[in-house]
This record gives sequence, structure tokens and C-alpha cells, in this order.
Amino acid sequence: MAAGVAMRSARRFPEDILAQLGEGKGLRIRAGTGSHRFIGIWVVVVRNRVFVRSWSVKPGGWYRVFRAESQGTVRIGDHDIPVLAVPIRDKRLWEAIDRAYLEKYNTPGAIKYARDLGSPQSRAATLELRPAQRVDES
Repeated sequence: MAAGVAMRSARRFPEDILAQLGEGKGLRIRAGTGSHRFIGIWVVVVRNRVFVRSWSVKPGGWYRVFRAESQGTVRIGDHDIPVLAVPIRDKRLWEAIDRAYLEKYNTPGAIKYARDLGSPQSRAATLELRPAQRVDES
């Protein structure tokens, strides 16, 4: 079991997908394995890793579903990619993610929400998305 966990934690998205996520303004995501729908959320790439944060942390929302069941799916272009959501508690990494949100979502209409994503509540709701299986370059 420990080997499987170590193997999963080492999985990363290929460079082309990281570039798409880094340049795009949103990510289509479905939390869990149930009948949840895909929704759009903000995403940042930091140190070649993919991070999302919940702004509202609503009961029954995508973040709570991921905490109950770490599996989900992201849709990138025409591809649905199974992912695992891993909670992040590293304060230095949180700070880098804060900066990434502020740099990426810096328009007058978005900056307030980007700042809110640096709040203690949103920081505590930071998840890293990792491919649940190997993903090839497109």
C-alpha cells in the first residue's frame, strides 16, 4: 500500500497541460465519482504543480466533496482526466499560491476575489490536483 501511495504522489501533469492550465483563466472540474456536474473554478500552477482553492467552502460544494472523496475529474479541451485532490498545509507553498492567484487574476473585476482566495479560510481549502493515472503529452 505504501508503494502505491508514493507512486501516486509522484504523478504530475505533463508540460503541455501545465502550460494550458497556467495560461487559461479557468478549469472545468467535477468532484467525486458521483453524478456531480462539471463546474468552472480558478486554477494556478506553482512549481509545476496544479492548485485550486475554494472561495466559499460551501457544504455540498466541490471542495467538501473532494475532502470526503479525493477522486474527481478535470476537463481539459476534449479530454477528461481523472485526478486526486490532496490537501496542502505548507505555509510557504500557500504564500506562493497566494501570489500566483494575484498575478493571474489581476483584472479589476477579478482582483477582489483573488485577494479573498488568500484569506485564512481559502488558504485552509487549498488542494493540489494530481493525475490519478499517467497522462501523456498531447
